[in-house]
Amino acid sequence: MTDRRYSDDEVAEIFARASETEQQTRRQLPARDGLTLAELQRIGQEAGIAPDLVAQAARSLDQPQQPETPVFLGLPVGAARTVHLERRLTDEEWERLVVDLRETFNARGVIRSEGSFRSWSNGNLQVLLEPDGKGQRVRFRTVKGNARPYMFAGLGLMGVSAATFLAGMFTPALSRPDFFEQVGMMALFGAVFFAAGAFPLRSWAKLRREQMDRLADRLLSSPALRSATEPSD
Repeated sequence: MTDRRYSDDEVAEIFARASETEQQTRRQLPARDGLTLAELQRIGQEAGIAPDLVAQAARSLDQPQQPETPVFLGLPVGAARTVHLERRLTDEEWERLVVDLRETFNARGVIRSEGSFRSWSNGNLQVLLEPDGKGQRVRFRTVKGNARPYMFAGLGLMGVSAATFLAGMFTPALSRPDFFEQVGMMALFGAVFFAAGAFPLRSWAKLRREQMDRLADRLLSSPALRSATEPSD
């Protein structure tokens, strides 16, 4: 990142991520063709923004496009995050990451290593450390495993109850009160199953995304990684 110059759009984005005072910061930017990180940090200091926050926001621009969140019926059933590292983690840094994962997710997990590939997993939650050019990438991903079965079961029960109700409407032998009560109970059970799978999804996915973002930020903010990827004054 030493020789990189940032375009006007990237400058605005960096300061937007480093501070909520985006509009004030834009007015302080000089009109020129790009800025270096050191120049951005000096401008940030004048605006009251810590240099570390500016550097962290600048690093985030160099990260790869994030994977799409898996959805079902418009609801998030998973979460994912990818972090690109410009060098390879040492054994000690990987161990610190595993400790951080265990504390964040309150789970021991299972560690695996195959050549240059490493992973930590706990059920559907996976963290993969993989080669990526001269560096590495860390992929966080998880899915809520019981969400789709509950939702499918709920939709199935509601669909069967609707079909049965229609059949009862046109079949005199079935048109009795206890029959429609049973159909109603089936539909109710279907709605309960669907709700059990669907309602927790948004809060669950938000929590997982926040946890992954915090892990990624701490990983990128590691002093060893900063010294390897940031310019020195």
